[in-house]
Amino acid sequence: MIPSALADLTLLIHLAFIFFIVLGGLLVARWPRLLWAHIPAAVWGVLIELAGWTCPLTPLENWLRRRAGQRGYETSFVEHYLLPVIYPEALTRNVQFVLAALVLVANVALYAFVVRRYVRRTA
Repeated sequence: MIPSALADLTLLIHLAFIFFIVLGGLLVARWPRLLWAHIPAAVWGVLIELAGWTCPLTPLENWLRRRAGQRGYETSFVEHYLLPVIYPEALTRNVQFVLAALVLVANVALYAFVVRRYVRRTA
């Protein structure tokens, strides 16, 4: 029971972290001090995709699921949970590059907005 609940909690934390990576710039626009948490998170997210690494939360979730008597999964979190919803086919290296580019472009645009807003406010 406890490992299953912890696996589900890990899943939710992982999903929240992904949303923070992608959309955290919007939070920074409201709360500028989040910049110090968001930039490293966004860099980590881009590196995970570009380097083809596995986020440490994925093996943790799988380990907890196996401890709960459930099946883990062999693919990444994105491949297992998000791609079946977003894309009908398996994750390829090209899709990983596209995902990384989307995260990078979205965050650059959001930070351009934040910087422009800050400059206007201080001028």
